[in-house]
Amino acid sequence: MAGEKSRKALLGTIGALGVIPVASGVAGILGGPERAPGGAATTPSVDSEYRFVNTFWAAAGPVLWWSIRRPEKRAAVTRLVLGTAAAGGLPRLLSAKRAGAPHPVFRAATVLELLVVPLVLAWHASVVQGDSQAWKKLRTPSTTRSTSASVSEGNSGRDSSCS
Repeated sequence: MAGEKSRKALLGTIGALGVIPVASGVAGILGGPERAPGGAATTPSVDSEYRFVNTFWAAAGPVLWWSIRRPEKRAAVTRLVLGTAAAGGLPRLLSAKRAGAPHPVFRAATVLELLVVPLVLAWHASVVQGDSQAWKKLRTPSTTRSTSASVSEGNSGRDSSCS
């Protein structure tokens, strides 16, 4: 039962994490860089790039929500999105070194990306691996029994009631 609680908590956490890119991505698309925390007017090229990149960021949330509907089958998608977000913390560190410390909102985002998201990734791997092993254990004996029984009865895996 503890495993099911952990699984539900994980899926809820991932679902909640999906809200962040949707909200901030849409805000970035509509508001542009001058409406970002600590933002200012910039060149048309930077404005264009900022809004473009936020389109991908906004799409990350729905992809996460889609992936948690079938977490075992879509684990790679969840890990790709979360891993990309975690990797995004590294360019933030580079930016802070070269351009200076960003607004506190973006410092918090860096902490989220470099510390929290990797922890969620590890939690996800643990839960999904445990679930898939438990699922195989539950499925294998019944599948083996029904196949063995059918073969010994001469049905070759067919259900005689459907013939």
